[in-house]
Amino acid sequence: MNSHTHDMKACLAMFAKLSDYIDNELDDLTCRDIERHARECIRCQTCLETLKRTIDLCRNAGDKPVPETFSLKLKEFIQNLS
Repeated sequence: MNSHTHDMKACLAMFAKLSDYIDNELDDLTCRDIERHARECIRCQTCLETLKRTIDLCRNAGDKPVPETFSLKLKEFIQNLS
């Protein structure tokens, strides 16, 4: 899909299904449609691959505590949002 024929609606439709796709919760036809679209659209291919890598990183991160200073700064930031 080149920039002249980019179909943002198709991208948004695919994006709405990515979580279910990655979790293997979609039927074969829908999976093939997503895979075809990702092959043809570099933007969606990048999004899909980035999401897969992020999920893998999270699954393999283990339980590691965050530094105390980070935790305090995050709490302060959240409190200042309101």
